[in-house]
Amino acid sequence: MQKTIFFLIFFMIFSVRCKSHSKSEQTNQINKWEQIYQKYKGTKYRYGGTTARGFDCSGFVQRAYMEAYQISLPRTTTAMMKKGKKIAKNKLKTGDLVFFHPTRKYYHVGIYLGDGIFMHASTSKGISKADMHLSYWEKSYVTARRILP
Repeated sequence: MQKTIFFLIFFMIFSVRCKSHSKSEQTNQINKWEQIYQKYKGTKYRYGGTTARGFDCSGFVQRAYMEAYQISLPRTTTAMMKKGKKIAKNKLKTGDLVFFHPTRKYYHVGIYLGDGIFMHASTSKGISKADMHLSYWEKSYVTARRILP
């Protein structure tokens, strides 16, 4: 009986700690991505760009992942689509890569921030946030990949 009570108390404490740890991890991720967004917000779009002088979408995602987590991603959007684990749209978490095919000519990638919002290198606004629920993004959504554990 005492062993059972001890086990239950231990299990309850452990599960509460795990939940609070995962919440603080999520908060840390959100903060990292927001810092990167604030650092590069408005940086102009530049085809082939990988620096603060100008980014294309995959150049920005590559730089952001390197700065936030020292994770090296491939240079192109299509190569990034093969990395990590495929994630259902309704299971997205902060930091997941979201992929779109807005025109026949090219694919597009951004970093999911939560609540349907992602950051990306927009050809018209530079580094900015967008709402995945807008019809433009809804119609062109392809897949998502989880790079972070």
